[in-house]
Amino acid sequence: MNNSSFSIAMVERDTGLSKDVLRVWERRYGFPCPLRDAHGERQYPADQVERLRTIKRLMDQGHRPGKLLVASPDELAALTPKRSPKRTQSIKAAVDETIEALIEPIRQHDAGAYLQQMQQRLARQGLQAFVQDTVAPLTWRIGLAWEEGRIEVFEEHLYTELTKRLLRQAIAGLPPGGGTPRVILTSVSEEAHVLGLLMVETLLALEGAECIPLGTQMPLLEIARAADAHAADIVALSFSVAFPARRIPGLLEQLRRLLPDRVALWAGGSGVRKLSSTPGIEIIHDLPQTLAALADFRGGRHNRG
Repeated sequence: MNNSSFSIAMVERDTGLSKDVLRVWERRYGFPCPLRDAHGERQYPADQVERLRTIKRLMDQGHRPGKLLVASPDELAALTPKRSPKRTQSIKAAVDETIEALIEPIRQHDAGAYLQQMQQRLARQGLQAFVQDTVAPLTWRIGLAWEEGRIEVFEEHLYTELTKRLLRQAIAGLPPGGGTPRVILTSVSEEAHVLGLLMVETLLALEGAECIPLGTQMPLLEIARAADAHAADIVALSFSVAFPARRIPGLLEQLRRLLPDRVALWAGGSGVRKLSSTPGIEIIHDLPQTLAALADFRGGRHNRG
């Protein structure tokens, strides 16, 4: 049994649930029910943190928190989507066996072996193919393994950090940007996933675009201010599958109103897979479409408001 406990700040970072939400749930639903340390500060047992992770994942899939917070562990497990054996088999068959093999050093916690294998693939494939044919499907496969409970959260974090290091090193080795368009790459508040942005930055930099990475979790007003300060041509946002899909259209429309008409707005990532482009907002569903959108922009055929 894991007897570890975690502060409210650690739980916020780990689950993506804000401190205010955790306190409201505690008062309203009686869960979570933290202990108190010698200073009266909340301390959350590990089993409660794990249950909060499950609740957050189900909320992202559209379930209401009120129902989830009073559900038993068995009821929560029943709500977790299950793939049929046939579906799981077809997914596995579609994945390159060499991609699957790259997950093994992550499971073995062997960072050196993982980096060596990835660097070898980068040398063989070249940077563009490496991003599109290795990093993108591997990231998808890691997410699937985490969703199915076959890798731990810390293992997914290890993968993310090592892959970020690889991509940033590759970007740093490219000739300095300075061409057009000027592209701001970031994500909105509460969206902390950065790998998608790094993949897009790599492809755009290879094409000579000037990329301005702002990291993740930027307030909309700050994104608009950055676009003005950098005289950006494009603002590119990334949304992961973990971001609440119902919030994305409203956020995009709000940012579109904050940006000048001349600035294109792109949104990509797994979180936008069910959305379609609208006037003034370009929805990008995969990496090849990013390059097509870049070509359209340069040819004057981009999506204007």
